[in-house]
Amino acid sequence: MKPVYILGIALVATGVAARAQYESDLKGLEIRKPEDKVDYPTVPAPAGAIVLFDGKNLDQWAQTDGKSKPNWRLTPPNAVQVHGGNMITRQKFDGRFKLHVEFRVPYMPKAKGQGRGNSGIYLQGRYEVQVLDSYGLESQTDDCGGIYKVAVPKVNACKAPTVWQAYDIDFKAPVYRDGKKIEPPKITVTHNGQLIHENVSITVDNTVAGLGGDPSKPGPIMLQDHGNPVQYRNIWLVPVKE
Repeated sequence: MKPVYILGIALVATGVAARAQYESDLKGLEIRKPEDKVDYPTVPAPAGAIVLFDGKNLDQWAQTDGKSKPNWRLTPPNAVQVHGGNMITRQKFDGRFKLHVEFRVPYMPKAKGQGRGNSGIYLQGRYEVQVLDSYGLESQTDDCGGIYKVAVPKVNACKAPTVWQAYDIDFKAPVYRDGKKIEPPKITVTHNGQLIHENVSITVDNTVAGLGGDPSKPGPIMLQDHGNPVQYRNIWLVPVKE
C-alpha cells in the first residue's frame, strides 16, 4: 500500500502546483496593456460544426494509438488539462477545414524558453501551431503562434499567462495527384482576433514532433503534452466544401 500512498501524494502535489500556476497574481510580470489580463471571449460552435470538446468529456479523443482513452484531466471551467501524453481526435480530417481552439498557459516565471507553458496544436497530426508563454517577446518560429520552425507570426498577439486565448485556424490539406504533391498545405491563423498568418504554405511534410505518416492521407487533430499544465476548452471544427 505504501507505493500507492506515495503516488497519491505526488498526484495531489502536482494538482496543487498546477492550480497555483493559474491562480497567480502574475507578480513580477510587466503587463503591457490592461486588456492583456482579460480573457478572449469564448466563441460558441456554429451550426454544422463538429464539436471536439465542450468541457463534458473526452469521447472524441484518444491516446496516439487511436484507441486508448486519453489521460488528460477535466478541470473547471469546462476545460481539460494536459497530462500523460499527447492526445488525438478519433476522427481524421482532410481537405479544407476551420478549427477553433481556446487555450491558456500557466505562469511559470522561473522557467525559460520552450519550458514556459509549452504545448501545440497539430493539424492532421503533422503541422504544428505552437502554444507557449511568449507574452511580450519578439516572436520567432518556435514562439506562440508560430508554425513550428516554418513561419513567424506577423505580430505577437499573446495575452498574459493564465488568461484564456483563442486560435482560429483555416487549414487546407496538401493536394496530391498520381502520388505527387502538386500543392503544399496552406494555413491562415488568427490569434485573439489578430491575423498572424495569411495563406502560408507549409514547406515540410511534418513539423518537429508530429505524427508523420503519409501526408497525402487524412489525419487527426493532435494536442501535445510537452510536460506543462496547459489547458484547453471549446474546441470545434467546421469542414469547408470547395
